[in-house]
Amino acid sequence: QVQLVESGGGLVQAGGSLRLSCAASGRTFSAYAMGWFRQAPGKEREFVAAITRSGGRLYYADSVKGRFTISRDNAKNTVYLQMNSLKPEDTAVYYCAATPSFTVVPERYDYWGQGTQVTVSS
Repeated sequence: QVQLVESGGGLVQAGGSLRLSCAASGRTFSAYAMGWFRQAPGKEREFVAAITRSGGRLYYADSVKGRFTISRDNAKNTVYLQMNSLKPEDTAVYYCAATPSFTVVPERYDYWGQGTQVTVSS
């Protein structure tokens, strides 16, 4: 079992920045690739970013490429999502998730956090 707890969400104006954190506990954090997903009201959960177990490979959704950065610190059992140049359409609940294999497919993630709300005002 892996327990994931997100933090860092909040209300920000368009153009602003937020940094989300996801702290992991339980099994060895470095054994899992990590991903960030988001879900806006009335919409499907969508992929945002993913990072391999070592942090050597990153992948982003086109909608956030160049604005968001995923990173991880295996010594701290934490994955981060730095979000810059935020837009109102980035408003959603953001979830971190863990998977044994690097993927962008949410169904292949075994463990999920409870989510943190990000609201971007125009």
